[in-house]
Amino acid sequence: MGVVLASASILPVRAVAAAGPACSAVLGTTAVSGPTHAVAWRVAIEASTAVFSSVPGRSMHITGWLAPTDAAWLMVIARARAAHGRCWVEVRLPWRPNGSIGWINADRVVLERTPWRIVVSTARRTLTLFRAGKAVRTVSVVVGKPATPTPDGLFAVWWAVPWHPDDFLGSWVLDLTAHSNALQQFDGGDGTVAIHGRGGASLQDPLSTANSHGCIRLSNDTIDWLVHTIGPSRLPGTPVQIS
Repeated sequence: MGVVLASASILPVRAVAAAGPACSAVLGTTAVSGPTHAVAWRVAIEASTAVFSSVPGRSMHITGWLAPTDAAWLMVIARARAAHGRCWVEVRLPWRPNGSIGWINADRVVLERTPWRIVVSTARRTLTLFRAGKAVRTVSVVVGKPATPTPDGLFAVWWAVPWHPDDFLGSWVLDLTAHSNALQQFDGGDGTVAIHGRGGASLQDPLSTANSHGCIRLSNDTIDWLVHTIGPSRLPGTPVQIS
């Protein structure tokens, strides 16, 4: 199965020679690289795919496997590279520890570029949505309290799940490839950090405060706007910078 380069984004991407003949055969002249302020790449896993800790060489060490059910889309974090007759892309993995990366065969994924980027400031307790490097809107949020802080780093949306507006998590849950450094387990899960709405008891914590267990909470109206501005199917793989 060959790679598919989706053309939904209108952003121009610099056309240069790909990293070696193997990548040129798969990607043509498209420069697939890590996220910038203006553009990022995301990949969809179409079939069970081996993950390698480094660009595979003669000794190919598999560190895990990804299936379509493990992640809708993942964010590309580095320039595509050729090795031993194949083209490889490096992705941010949804596993612990935070910052986990892996290389996968470019022949096994669908590639698409996105102009969207989400930036969260835990000091200002704000979330800003950027499109093509330009701020679209900044909103107030609830972030992690001192005992369970929201982790810093470059992450990505993992899943976008519609939820129940009156529930604690509000109308949408955007799971991130981020995990709490303070809580290995939370509410029966793995301590995954999410951007989500507010309902029920979570309304007791006002916006612009630091009172969560690490998640980033928005009003339901705001997260509805965020989801529908980017598109539910286009959110997974979107870069999320937290600092």
